[in-house]
Amino acid sequence: MLNETKYYCPECDEGFDLPEVKGRRDFLRAIGATAALATVGTARVRAAEAKPKPAEELIRELYSTLSTEQKSELVLPYDHGTEGHPTRQKTYNAPPLGADKRIDKTFTKPQQELIKRTLRAILKDDEAFERLARHGKWDSSGSFEGCGVAIFGEPEGKSPYAWLFSGHHLTLRCDGNSEPGAAWGGPIYYGHSVAGYDKNNVYLYQTEQVQTVYDALDEKQRAKAHSKDNPGDTHPKGFAPTNPRHGIPCSELTAEQRELVERTMRVLLDPFRKEDADEVMQLVKANGGLEHVNIAFYKDDGTTDKVRWHFWRLEGPGFVWNFRPLPHVHCFVNVLQA
Repeated sequence: MLNETKYYCPECDEGFDLPEVKGRRDFLRAIGATAALATVGTARVRAAEAKPKPAEELIRELYSTLSTEQKSELVLPYDHGTEGHPTRQKTYNAPPLGADKRIDKTFTKPQQELIKRTLRAILKDDEAFERLARHGKWDSSGSFEGCGVAIFGEPEGKSPYAWLFSGHHLTLRCDGNSEPGAAWGGPIYYGHSVAGYDKNNVYLYQTEQVQTVYDALDEKQRAKAHSKDNPGDTHPKGFAPTNPRHGIPCSELTAEQRELVERTMRVLLDPFRKEDADEVMQLVKANGGLEHVNIAFYKDDGTTDKVRWHFWRLEGPGFVWNFRPLPHVHCFVNVLQA
């Protein structure tokens, strides 16, 4: 049996900051309490370490790991491109800097992991990432490694920058709000090679949600919403404003129908992190709100199928939002402060 001591021995402390104790029982109680505090402290540190980093922090981390050679190949000036048409704001259907600049050919394994974490960080959750990966197939890109990344500017200090990730049916970006009044810093694009009405399309739920807007229109409203002279859904032509705007103004819809349109916009934004989705809706509101937005439905020329629409378009001051389910899903969104 250990003899009780009158005083606590500092030489047995091993670095713990224990309160003064008068005997063995108090000493053991103090040791237990300190151990519990240490456990809580360790748990807090681990929880902080486990908390996902914001995409912007990961982009800075990636940039800091790039070699001089990598920077010369993968980093372009922020204002690269022609006046009024910066390269950073284009959409792509392949690696942005060319097929020879695929992720697996240009980045180390640790850097590839940082890119994947960044991509996940600009999305809402793991389910959104799985959809974006099209169940790991990435459409014709074939894999995550078959896509590409470009950086515009220098993600250091307060300098403006843009991080761009692209592959087949995919262009996503993050700019740390370097481009005021532009959601994501520029247009985004996503899609899936499977027909949008097919149960195997990862964005079928979005097609079905858009269909609820169409179904909510009465016959007169549908007749006005159906439009000809399809402007196309790609960049840059598809983002050009129509004059006069095609389709039916949301101001001619009932309150319930406008609410359904807003809900549909939220569903299409659902894959993305909350702050980016909220920014889109805030910009639409700042541009006058849904009352200044038109809805148009198009059928492709020369088609003989019985599908009522092939392409849906929202257009308002400063923005164009195109969603095509046939022959497969394309969704292009460009939202700017008017």
